Amino acid sequence: MDFETELVNLKIKDQYGATNTPVYLNNSFAYDNAEDLEKVFNNRAMGYIYSRISNPSTKSIEDKLASLEGGKQAILSASGMAAISTATLTLLEAGDEFISTSSLFGGTYNLFKNYQKYGITPRFSQGIEVEDIAELVTNKTKFVFLETLGNPKMDIPDIKGIAKLCQENQIPLIVDSTVTSPVLIKPIELGANLVIHSTSKYINGTSNSIGGVIIDGANFDWTTFDNFAEYKRFGKLAFTAKARGEVFKDFGPCSSPLSSLLNELGIPTLALRMKKHCQNALELAEFLTEHPKVKEVNYPGLADNKYNKRAKELFSDGFGGMLTLRVGSKEKAFEIINNLEYFYNLANIGDVKSLVIHPASTIYAGNTIKEREALGVYNDLIRVSVGIENVEDLKADFAQALK
Repeated sequence: MDFETELVNLKIKDQYGATNTPVYLNNSFAYDNAEDLEKVFNNRAMGYIYSRISNPSTKSIEDKLASLEGGKQAILSASGMAAISTATLTLLEAGDEFISTSSLFGGTYNLFKNYQKYGITPRFSQGIEVEDIAELVTNKTKFVFLETLGNPKMDIPDIKGIAKLCQENQIPLIVDSTVTSPVLIKPIELGANLVIHSTSKYINGTSNSIGGVIIDGANFDWTTFDNFAEYKRFGKLAFTAKARGEVFKDFGPCSSPLSSLLNELGIPTLALRMKKHCQNALELAEFLTEHPKVKEVNYPGLADNKYNKRAKELFSDGFGGMLTLRVGSKEKAFEIINNLEYFYNLANIGDVKSLVIHPASTIYAGNTIKEREALGVYNDLIRVSVGIENVEDLKADFAQALK
């Protein structure tokens, strides 16, 4: 089955033949006898207990996203940040270290930096190549974390090479694929062990609900981790068992059943939307590159972009729907944003509508200048999430705003 066909034909199991997932708006699930409930509570039988832990509506999108990424299990959470927190805290304990590239979404960077308050040491690499990660590996390293396409740095890590390094050192690799979606890349096929998405972005597509997901590739030997001792009986699925049985259950970052459905509704059109996002982003980037008032355009689809070759090797069907441009000063950036008519000025990406933001004064306002520059954020930088409108309208809008 072709991927586009699979997106539309990910079937659900419903006793009445429904083709859309029913919404189970109940908190808890009743059992006919105490013995059956005891079995479910003690992981000796499948079943639902309480919607904070799992819910049939949520299970439907979990199964679909796991299938699309080539994973075995998934955990849907209330947000992308909740997914990252759950995944990383399942692995970490006080005294541990982990490695992350510096090319990160601002919320992720700040979360990792704040882990120092709990006796956990984040080590941020200066680059995104294998050697940048290798020099930071120690016997305390619990995982490596990276994004498929830096937001907003727009750099592309050597995912294959870093995955091989992690395998050689028995370290799990966590990949945030929010900006690319499974349409462009499937990190598990490249050697990743866990894949993260903020489903609020491209998977949802219309900004009507928040969500995040952890997808377990079931391709790592978790018996090497001392804090997985009681979950070794779950074999390759020990991570999902521990994550759901501890961090997810205890912290409660669950998605509501209605939010789960709203995120799921974006799946059938994901490939169509991503192709249009990518096509529009490339055309807009090429247009802006030629404009005399634009200092620099960063988009991996441009032929002279530093990561164009790697993007062609790793991505299929496009180079992503996001680009950045530099215009010389914060004042010019504000003036351009204020004069755009078709681009919504807000903090999101992946919407069918085109979006724009000045990252330095918003998402990264709490970071130091040194941190911002390490993250690829400058005072004259504008981040653009290109929508699926007619690209000629988008180019004309930027032309009048620049004028």
